[in-house]
Amino acid sequence: MARPVKKKAHKGGVNYSRWGYFFLLPFFITYFIFSFVPLVTTFYNAFFENYMSGLTKIGPNFVGFDNFKSIFGSDLLKYTRNTVILWLIGFIPQILISLLLAVWFTDTRLRLKYTGFFKTVIYMPNLIMAASFSMLFFALFSDNGPVNLFMIENGFFKEPFRFLAEIWGTRGLIGLMNFLMWFGNTTILLMAAIMGVDINLFEAAQIDGARSSQIFKYITIPSIKPILIYVLITSMIGGLQMFDVPQILTNGKGTPDRTSMTLIMFLNNHLFSKNYGMAGALSTLLFIITGILSLIVFKSLVGSPDKDGR
Repeated sequence: MARPVKKKAHKGGVNYSRWGYFFLLPFFITYFIFSFVPLVTTFYNAFFENYMSGLTKIGPNFVGFDNFKSIFGSDLLKYTRNTVILWLIGFIPQILISLLLAVWFTDTRLRLKYTGFFKTVIYMPNLIMAASFSMLFFALFSDNGPVNLFMIENGFFKEPFRFLAEIWGTRGLIGLMNFLMWFGNTTILLMAAIMGVDINLFEAAQIDGARSSQIFKYITIPSIKPILIYVLITSMIGGLQMFDVPQILTNGKGTPDRTSMTLIMFLNNHLFSKNYGMAGALSTLLFIITGILSLIVFKSLVGSPDKDGR
């Protein structure tokens, strides 16, 4: 019986399987330098006393969990409550209006005209920098701003309403800005999700006599559930990291009476005073809180698999 002839490997051949790792290398290098190293450094600083007292630098001295004890002894719960309230004020109308617009724009029965123009218009606020948006609202809703002048001239107010001196006036402006900046992006995401649903499902439901509300409840929402989870988690993470809008609108003070002071503004105060130990402890707590809340939201919305593993 003849033995099979072994083919000799060509010398000098190119192994293309290794090139994938070569092209991935810049990403891992960038991630390691700008993300992983700062993350580890933040955890390290959380356990050390490291701050400036005048022109004198104190530390770094290992203090264990003393920084965390100081954080919990501060107004952490108040700032956490402020952050959650400000996020909900902007997110609840954002998700409701975005869902409504996404359904309208993707419904072929409505035959809406100029949908491309409207999609561009609602997305444009997302392109404006938060600093510019905050300065615009500061000018519009100031005591002598156009909004107060309009309200007084039309008899709605007898005297200027001090939006930035009232708790819910300031919170309302922050929520309104966050809503205007992000509802366009959410609408585009939800539209893409709805357009990915098999159109035969909608047609079959219409033939069976299902109403629009029933189609929305039993077909649209379950079909786009993964995107809804993504929107909720990313919005929640963005809400916990809320900084630029309230920082500029209240000049970093969280007025009135620190009722619009967010967790990241609290963190920024420690960084501004060069208290890296307290800033590291607060950053670590935010990292843990964000991870836990994201996991809870994901598990509660996805649910546990059934007996078939689905």
